[in-house]
Amino acid sequence: MRNAANRENNAAHALWIEGPRQAALRSTCVGEPGAGEARIAMLWSGISRGTERLVFEGRVPAGQAKSMRAPFQEGEFPFPVKYGYCAVGRVEAGPAEWLGRTVFCLHPHQSRFIVPLDMPRPVPENIPPRRATLAANMETALNALWDSGAGPVDKIVVIGAGVVGLLVAALCAGLPGADVTVVDIHPSRGKIAASLGAKFVAGADFAALGEQDADIVFNASASAQGLALALGCAGLEAKIVEMSWYGDAAVAAPLGGAFHAKRLRLISSQVGQVSPSRRPRWNFARRLDKALELLADARFDALITDEVAFEDAPRELPRILAPGAKGLATALRY
Repeated sequence: MRNAANRENNAAHALWIEGPRQAALRSTCVGEPGAGEARIAMLWSGISRGTERLVFEGRVPAGQAKSMRAPFQEGEFPFPVKYGYCAVGRVEAGPAEWLGRTVFCLHPHQSRFIVPLDMPRPVPENIPPRRATLAANMETALNALWDSGAGPVDKIVVIGAGVVGLLVAALCAGLPGADVTVVDIHPSRGKIAASLGAKFVAGADFAALGEQDADIVFNASASAQGLALALGCAGLEAKIVEMSWYGDAAVAAPLGGAFHAKRLRLISSQVGQVSPSRRPRWNFARRLDKALELLADARFDALITDEVAFEDAPRELPRILAPGAKGLATALRY
């Protein structure tokens, strides 16, 4: 009976991308954790639509395969590959002080897994595990805010009301006196933007507003049109923070017009490194812990618009990651 129970506790299933827009669950056995390790039973995991769509479509450039590897990834790009990094679970085996704790971990979609104890981060008790799947997105937004140098009373425009764009807007709206506007082609996202403290303008109406003269602009639209709009609404010597990752796609950047006359600064922001302004004092663990703390706000529940049972993920993934798919974040329920 004990052996049967051990086999049941050690059994797991993992979500693998098998080919272009094709996924499957694979069985695996995780065993028992060793010294300095914990076994985690997944409760929820979040799907990052931007990055995971590119992985799902096999669009990770060969030259970026190493830097794009997720922690505990198995397989190689393009296929087959086990990917993901928004895991929330409960510690079911390991040191006594960890047992029963709800944790966030950068780990692919898998029902059970073992990781070293320096990888899982405790989820604060006031944050529901489902909402904690947004931690990686919040970490990205926090890093981008640091990269931007935005401060009180700045005029800030966020292009793209996806999950990361809305989280950036929420953080910026918390700056004293900041004037934050979110622009997106989906008018339905205006209500969420407003609830987070930002104004909202539908993409088709934005040009009618005239000169924006923004101090800081974030492009989180993952589109050339969004980048052009970001450049167009930046004021003199303003900073444009490009947050989109386009994979293997060539993207037009309109650097003519007033780009040089305005002395604009176009910079990239990516979560793989702590922002240079904070790097001497902050490490990855401290940044992730703070991102989790920032999720202590029930308004962020509105960013999770889709919930799917883990066993249904292979069938549902083509819909979730389809180009132009409606909704925001998707949570997989285990």
